[in-house]
Amino acid sequence: MIRLSIDDRVAEVCLDAPQRMNALDEQALADLAAAYAEITTQAEAGRVRAVLLHGTGRGFCAGRDISAVDPADDDATAYLRERVTPVLRAMSEAPVPTFAAVQGACLGVGLGLAIATDVVYVAEDAKIGSPFAALGATLDSGGHWLFTERLGPHRALDLIYTAELMSGAEAVQAGLFSRSVPAEDLLEFTRERVGRAASGATLAFRASKELVAQIRDRRVGLWESLDAENVAQGELCGTADYAEGFAAFQAKRPPEFTGRA
Repeated sequence: MIRLSIDDRVAEVCLDAPQRMNALDEQALADLAAAYAEITTQAEAGRVRAVLLHGTGRGFCAGRDISAVDPADDDATAYLRERVTPVLRAMSEAPVPTFAAVQGACLGVGLGLAIATDVVYVAEDAKIGSPFAALGATLDSGGHWLFTERLGPHRALDLIYTAELMSGAEAVQAGLFSRSVPAEDLLEFTRERVGRAASGATLAFRASKELVAQIRDRRVGLWESLDAENVAQGELCGTADYAEGFAAFQAKRPPEFTGRA
């Protein structure tokens, strides 16, 4: 079950099927797509300025729910291409900062949800990796890209061949995700930072998100990226938040950003 709540400019998306470690079936993926479509609508209207994704129970998301899947008639390509990938793209393209709090298992499609999120905080004892060796399947949902990009090809294939899982602390130390914190502190830790982002300069964050995506997806070089920064900064000059930031600095007071142009 997917639950969406919006309060004080923060959208919280909760994966709430703890009895199956928040594994996702087709209905859950459709509900997740609907939740992020609503988030984008609310963000464009200025009513959402940051997103928090988390799961209930012992695990963040154990991946695809395969409990009722018959391999004989499973079209995995269609499932991933038509059900999973559009959700991951919608998550990645949300026009505000997005955060995930990851505890326990983060595997398969669950790992993809983390990859599609801007900032990921993980519990120190979270379990991250590729368990597919025992299924005769391969890592999906962007996992090959993440492991190869952050860990290099040798470590990526080591994790895939052995099916050994990294702890959250190890994953952060290796550069996969942002920070690891004790599991009991994870949600409060993440909510505090999401709240801080929700009161920040939303349009400036959006510009940075787009600049980082250009570097990640198009391999933009230094000087092209620098020029894109120049253009983005010029466009921000005319926004209310830019004026407020300078005014607050000059008056030696905290800024009060509205997230508006």
